[in-house]
Amino acid sequence: MTLKSKILERILIAGSIILVVLWLFPYIYVICCSFKPGAEVIAVPPTFFPKVFSVENFANLFQRMDALKFLMNSLSTSLISTMIALILGSLAAYAIQRSGSRISVGLIVLILCLKMIPTSSIAVPIYEIISRLGLYDTRIALIIVYAAINMPFVMWTMLSFYEGIPRTLDEAACVDGCTSHQTFWKIILPIASPGLATAFIFTLFQAWNDFLIALLLTSTTAKTFTVGLAGFLSAYNLDLGPMCAGAFLFSFPVMVLSLAAQRCIVRGITAGAVKG
Repeated sequence: MTLKSKILERILIAGSIILVVLWLFPYIYVICCSFKPGAEVIAVPPTFFPKVFSVENFANLFQRMDALKFLMNSLSTSLISTMIALILGSLAAYAIQRSGSRISVGLIVLILCLKMIPTSSIAVPIYEIISRLGLYDTRIALIIVYAAINMPFVMWTMLSFYEGIPRTLDEAACVDGCTSHQTFWKIILPIASPGLATAFIFTLFQAWNDFLIALLLTSTTAKTFTVGLAGFLSAYNLDLGPMCAGAFLFSFPVMVLSLAAQRCIVRGITAGAVKG
């Protein structure tokens, strides 16, 4: 390695470290504020690290809102809707990719168009449909909507993986006596497991972090944690302490899962980029 290459490598490493620190700075500040007393959070001038370690903000959070219930609502709706989107989306993508018909190209374009539609533009029609069905303020409504919104992403992700699996595997399985159903579940899906894991993680995060749909479709019973946390912010009140504690409590599991699944995500993305 030449001297110029070493210098360039060190510059890139230093730049990456600076970007990581800048990216983590707001989140670290939120964590520090979570463990400050309430008065210290809004103190002027502000301090970065807590002078006194306290769990006062967490106590206020659970006292002023049913945090555990809202967390369970977020977890249940996210997990169930993600599983539904994965099952239906992977099946639909496999059928489209293996059909070989001309209409499949149009379906792929339609999937991409559906994915490009912003959620805010269809929020009001979704609210009208859910209200007319009598499902307002129910977890079933959130599960149905999340699954429908995230299914195009699952289909688009899985299509690239199915394209990398040769059709000869399907033919060999058919010769061995497997039905189409058995071929998909026992042969194709295990091979495409990196793509399935990638779609699962990103779909789960999208449902977990949603605010707009949960705000429109819930009131009290099915309210998620993101909507409950917004209750600390109003025109006349800004309770930063419990908000920071709630933000930390809500985001920490996602951060841990992201770090744990980082290798799987990278492997899934790179596997989907290689065509067989």
